[in-house]
Amino acid sequence: MEMRVVELQIEDVAFGGKGVGRAEGKVVFVPFTIDGERIAARITREKKHFAEAQLDQVLDASAHRAQPECPYFGRCGGCSYQHISYEHQLELKQRQVDQLLRRIGRFNDARVQQIVASPKSYGYRNRVTVHVENGVIGYYRRDVHQLIDVEVCPIAGPAVNRALAELRARHPRAGHYTLRASPGRRVFEQTNDEVADALAHFIASFLPAQQHLLVDAYCGAGFFAKKLLDRFERVVGIEWDRYAVAAAQQTATAKETYIAGDVDAILAGQLAGADFATTAVIVDPPGTGLTGATRRILLAHPVGTLIYVSCNPATLARDLADLRQRFTIKSVLPLDMFPQTAEIECAVHLVPTDSAQASILRQRSSA
Repeated sequence: MEMRVVELQIEDVAFGGKGVGRAEGKVVFVPFTIDGERIAARITREKKHFAEAQLDQVLDASAHRAQPECPYFGRCGGCSYQHISYEHQLELKQRQVDQLLRRIGRFNDARVQQIVASPKSYGYRNRVTVHVENGVIGYYRRDVHQLIDVEVCPIAGPAVNRALAELRARHPRAGHYTLRASPGRRVFEQTNDEVADALAHFIASFLPAQQHLLVDAYCGAGFFAKKLLDRFERVVGIEWDRYAVAAAQQTATAKETYIAGDVDAILAGQLAGADFATTAVIVDPPGTGLTGATRRILLAHPVGTLIYVSCNPATLARDLADLRQRFTIKSVLPLDMFPQTAEIECAVHLVPTDSAQASILRQRSSA
């Protein structure tokens, strides 16, 4: 069946990377478009209130339209924004964070700071995971479980691309291969070194002096815990990946403790009896966000400093809406950890509400 062609004015770019237009009273989502453009698109999927389409022709191009540096762009599922100038990518991501906080979290006055740009918009990734099937080595196509053979990845750093070339020369067996700029690490770590350092600096800037305890939940190999070690008397990291915990323990000092296990099962015990005024918690959950159990633990233990690091501003907004029962947002910082993609990193600084602080004081006086 021939797909219907519609002419659209792209009004915005939604979180996830698709342009938003309207036709016949329906919202239409079209990838590889830019706000302000007039386009022709072919409807590929239609529901009652929205439709999805593929770009057929750009009729009036945006001044922000750029030439992609990757020959696989548009087919590879990794990047969504190479057709957009980097400056406008930053503007879009800043706006998307603000929109999601307002729409999902109902935060109309959240202080969203200027997004932190990546010093490198290409060649920034210190690791990638490629897949091997039937002699094809690369990434999966957009929306289809089919591999594209990739010789060079422009968003990966030079060392990672050298590792990719070496892998291709070995003619590896089918499977998944994680290629790293620093061989030997086999655990989760931040992907963009320069932006990760900016994130750690942001967190450090909100820590009061003379802090006692840091609990770093979903700590990976201890990136934040180790960066902030000199600010605390004691640091506890919690991570389900035992290999990451083992890596963190290899360089641990006497005041560091790393625990392999479920945050839901461990966090409350680590906060029990803590002096909340001199305790900080960092949560850096997967894209699904915090579980209801973790949110309840945080609400029951309103520590003096709570930092929420998120790779998904939609689930972040959902969780913040719950946490505001006992916490107040002081600052929201978007960071462009993944240029050329639709992904957005955010860090949020929260402190206890006045009523939560009063409750803590009453508990202390009655103890």
